[in-house]
Parts: sequence; C-alpha cells; structure tokens
Amino acid sequence: MKIDGNEIRPGNVIEHQDRLWRAVKTQHVKPGKGGAFLQVELKDIRDGTKLNERFRSAETVERVRLEQKEYQFLYSDGDMHTFMDQETFEQVTLGANVLDEEQARFLQDGMMVQIEFYEEEALGVALPEKVTLQVVEADPVVKGQTATSSYKPAMLENGVRIQVPPHIEAGTAVVVNTTDGTYAERAKD
Repeated sequence: MKIDGNEIRPGNVIEHQDRLWRAVKTQHVKPGKGGAFLQVELKDIRDGTKLNERFRSAETVERVRLEQKEYQFLYSDGDMHTFMDQETFEQVTLGANVLDEEQARFLQDGMMVQIEFYEEEALGVALPEKVTLQVVEADPVVKGQTATSSYKPAMLENGVRIQVPPHIEAGTAVVVNTTDGTYAERAKD
C-alpha cells in the first residue's frame, strides 16, 4: 500500500531501497528555507542496521503489512526457540536473528506471543507487555534509605537482575516490563 512520505509513523514497516525497515522515530522538520520534511530513523528488520532518511510529502513509500499470528512458546534449545500455532499445531523454531537475547530471557513455558510474518518469513516476536516472576534473591535494606527514591538489586527466577523497591524480599512475586526489564509492581495474590 503506497503512503505519502509524511504519513510514516513509528512502528510502520516500509519497503525502501529494496529492504524492509521499521520506523523507530519520526520528527517533522520545517527548515527556514525550503520545504518541510519528515526525518525518520529506520531499523532494518532482518539485520538491525539503522538508517536516517528524509521523506517529503510529495514522495510515496510502500507500507508493508505484516501478518501477525498468535503462537505458544514451547521450549528453548540453546539460542533456538520453538513456538506452536494454536490452530494448526504447526511448530516454528526461531533463532537469535528474530528473537533477541533481551526478549528471550523473559520467555516462560506456555507464554502466548505474537509472531510477525512477511511472505511466510518470521521477522519479529512481540512478547506480552508484562510478566510475573519470582524474586529468588534480594539485597537487604540499608538503614536510612528513603522508600520513595531508592531501589536495591534483586535476582529473578530466570536469572535476570533488576532494581526493586526496598520492601521487596526473596520469595515475592513481581511484575516486570518485558520491553526494558524494569520493575513495574508487586504481583497481586
């Protein structure tokens, strides 16, 4: 589907220079001289390289629609991760080129994820926004710390270290943001 150059939004996937790119950031620029343009930071879907490009409203680009399907995570074998389609029970195995290490550390047995496909090729995996994990180790609270702004290191059951508020102790379940690996809240019982 063709769109004008100034209609690109963050998250859009476009075909540019015979490659697929995801728009990361966009900024409208109106210089003192000349016409306005859209400054777009693009990230190659396949190899992760970045490109800054200017698009004017008169230019058109091809916006690509990715097919999204829900899959269930089954298991990991090294850096290969196996998922199953819930309708056809077909399994797909994805490597580190599709699912990066930051995402892989939050995979849990039975977790439902969205896998993006372009012409039958898996390009990306979207995890749930938040996951609940158990704290297995937490540093003791230092006396005199104020509860409003201080955090302490803690180890989660999946081996990830995060910063948590002082009242969180080992054995507590916490909710963690999968996008940046930060503490969100204490899990509700």
